[in-house]
Amino acid sequence: MAKHQSLIVVDDDQAMREMLSVLFRKEGYAVREAASADEALELVRDTEFDLVLSDIKMPGKSGIQMVGELRTIRPETPVVLMTAFGSIDSAVEAMQAGALDYITKPFEPEAVLLTLERALERRALEQENRRLRRAVDRTSQFGELIGESPAMRDIFALVRRVAHNRSNVLITGESGTGKEVVARTIHYHGNRAEKPLVPINCSAIPEGLLESELFGHVRGAFTGAHTSKRGLFEDARGGTLFLDEIGDLPLSLQGKLLRALQDREIRPVGGNKAIPADVRIIAATNQNLRKAMESGRFREDLYYRLNVIPIEIPPLRERPEDIPPLVQAFVERHSDNGRGVSPAAMQRLIHAEWKGNARELENTIERALALSDSKEIQAEDLPLELPDPASSLGSGRVLIRSAALRKLSLREIEDLYIDEILESTGGNKVQAAKVLGIDRKTLYRRAERTAAETMRATGAAIGGARG
Repeated sequence: MAKHQSLIVVDDDQAMREMLSVLFRKEGYAVREAASADEALELVRDTEFDLVLSDIKMPGKSGIQMVGELRTIRPETPVVLMTAFGSIDSAVEAMQAGALDYITKPFEPEAVLLTLERALERRALEQENRRLRRAVDRTSQFGELIGESPAMRDIFALVRRVAHNRSNVLITGESGTGKEVVARTIHYHGNRAEKPLVPINCSAIPEGLLESELFGHVRGAFTGAHTSKRGLFEDARGGTLFLDEIGDLPLSLQGKLLRALQDREIRPVGGNKAIPADVRIIAATNQNLRKAMESGRFREDLYYRLNVIPIEIPPLRERPEDIPPLVQAFVERHSDNGRGVSPAAMQRLIHAEWKGNARELENTIERALALSDSKEIQAEDLPLELPDPASSLGSGRVLIRSAALRKLSLREIEDLYIDEILESTGGNKVQAAKVLGIDRKTLYRRAERTAAETMRATGAAIGGARG
């Protein structure tokens, strides 16, 4: 299976170079060889490679010296160093010089392949981070974070205040509300924006592998640990570690995460040396962590350590005014030919409940764009289950949702509805009573009651002014 990634293997041992080149080519990599650091640097000046794998000890320039020069030629090219010594000192020196990772000889083929794959994944992640930073710079001040509702304006203000400090953030909200978008916005608008944002979904990795994934492990820590491996805490050094679905973190790891947050250091699995952990933690969950604490599924001390700055994202159904700008953003994202949305289609989108929140809305827009050939998305291009605002059911949902958002009492809702009916009948109380299904005398009594309440309120206001 072709990977289409290019590597340089640098080693003065021809047999080692050839063995590694054969191994990598079988995996689909494009491989060049260099017998010295100088030869490798000449190749790098002419061609951009995805990764350099180099021995440390070579005649002439060492691998560590080569890393230093490479940083000035191709600063974004990751380097993995090989050493026959396996000493902590050489590993530390390699990392300080700018190497992304190291591997000790002798090694198993699977181990060196895994190390390269992780290094290339890290490079891809950093490239994506740079792409997203450029995207943020090109768009509005908050990039992907879109909304005009009071709730979203409050979130914008909070992001501005917290982006430049290192306090932990806990983002809560239903699935699809955009918790990762908020996390990215905080990271890219803070003083850690030039460092990595490393995400991990705590529910997507088996418990047995999650500890090693977070904290790394040393060689020989367990069966199959043929080489040392950096964890995501180290990958996120100087930047942000985004712990998505933190509510699914196993209890067995919650204490270790708490210790890492308290001490700002980690210990790889099987290691006895602490490593500083200069990371900011942003966690997110769609669960109610307070209930999880009550049931013993989540540690109270970890909750309060994470919940320094809480950000709650309301569901989309509670902020319908955010739907038009989101729709426009999704149309632009999935169409490059200036397509739009008809007024009738927009009304259907605004009045939908969106149980899947912004993620469901985006999927709906993408589907409509794919299935429609017209310049604008029409109402008939949308799923049949979306409500028709012209229908009584659609109008009723809109009325109920609007009343709930404004937190109106039943008396206030009744008064509003009666006023709407009276306006639609031109003030004809007989006709309005028929529509409402009540006796017209009830409307007359209501009018008298309203007039009396108005007079009392006016009298109170005048008395207060005289006083």
